[in-house]
Amino acid sequence: MADRDAPPRWDRKMHQRLTRGEAAALGELYDRFSSLVHALAHRVLKDEHAADSITCEVFAHAWENPDAYDPRQGPLRSWIATLTHRLAVQRLRETETAALAGGGPGSTEELERRVRRASVAARADYIVTAMPAPLRAALDLAYVQRRDYRQAAADLDVTEDEARRRLRLGLQLLATAHDSGPSGAPPEEGDGR
Repeated sequence: MADRDAPPRWDRKMHQRLTRGEAAALGELYDRFSSLVHALAHRVLKDEHAADSITCEVFAHAWENPDAYDPRQGPLRSWIATLTHRLAVQRLRETETAALAGGGPGSTEELERRVRRASVAARADYIVTAMPAPLRAALDLAYVQRRDYRQAAADLDVTEDEARRRLRLGLQLLATAHDSGPSGAPPEEGDGR
């Protein structure tokens, strides 16, 4: 029986390779997660250039600080997503605060609301892409294609009870997008929040 606390093999091996300074490991990490990182950063910042910059920062951080990731705390994908989110929100706050200080429109409260909305949206995007395919397919049928649970069951070739279960679980996962810390950032793995 496998140890439930043991990290996935790929995550553990990647961490070891990054710690040893294998340049090929960084390339593999980038190939695997760059689209996720860029999409999350873009979702928060709504700026292509800024998302490119955050993508570079995330992989530079992973390369320069491989021990910042602890495989026992969770998947590498989650660590990368959390790092991306934190850096993107920090950048959003910096640019918006500078705009406010320069006499731009808005207030600190509006800035915090924008940060919160961007954080929830980015977290929801991540949850949808990370959820199991059967749940994602059920949500897509119900909310994108406007099917009811009976039609979704027929399209998925499952029972109506199974379709309802998948929709309920998918919605429960999505509801956690609002369960974040005061800054709007998802809780860090193992930080006790």
